[in-house]
Amino acid sequence: MSNAPLMPMATAIWLVENTTLTFKQIADFCNLHEVEVQGIADGEVAKGIIAYNPIISGQLTKEEIELSSKDSNRPLKIQNTDIEISTENKKIKKYVPLSKRQDKPDSALWLIKHHGILKDSQIAKLVGITKNSVVAIRNKSYWNFNNLSPKDPVAMNLFTQKNLIDAIEKAERRIKREKKEKEKAKLSTKVTNYE
Repeated sequence: MSNAPLMPMATAIWLVENTTLTFKQIADFCNLHEVEVQGIADGEVAKGIIAYNPIISGQLTKEEIELSSKDSNRPLKIQNTDIEISTENKKIKKYVPLSKRQDKPDSALWLIKHHGILKDSQIAKLVGITKNSVVAIRNKSYWNFNNLSPKDPVAMNLFTQKNLIDAIEKAERRIKREKKEKEKAKLSTKVTNYE
């Protein structure tokens, strides 16, 4: 990748209009010919192009422009032009084709049968259907319940094995917590009964 700024012609227009840089400095920075920059200044070249501020985009700093303005032999140095795009912690919705959408209720039925400790909301989140649909499948009142056949959602690539294990571990922690709370409640009622 060259060290030219984004939109070099628009950047050159902005530099001509807003700085005291020489045409050579602007031309070298924008990878243009010096005559093109002269034409921009005369209004003969780049008519209709809107000026683009390289300071806002982070390609230049005011200090860099000031240093080069004071010394006509000093070339402008572009800042890092690489844009960092973080893919961490970004949820990407996975498109499910129409032919595979019927697999979602089948997968919910599989999870209900094989991992009954999962809450309806967990199943809905994993599979990608509504909680009401999960409740209807669990109660056997789903509109198409007779045609459902349990299918392993991991094998059908609706989510990963890791997602399933995480959900199961979360459900187990919830069950342990609820058990402890019940025991505490029983102990507190026994203590109050003895008093």
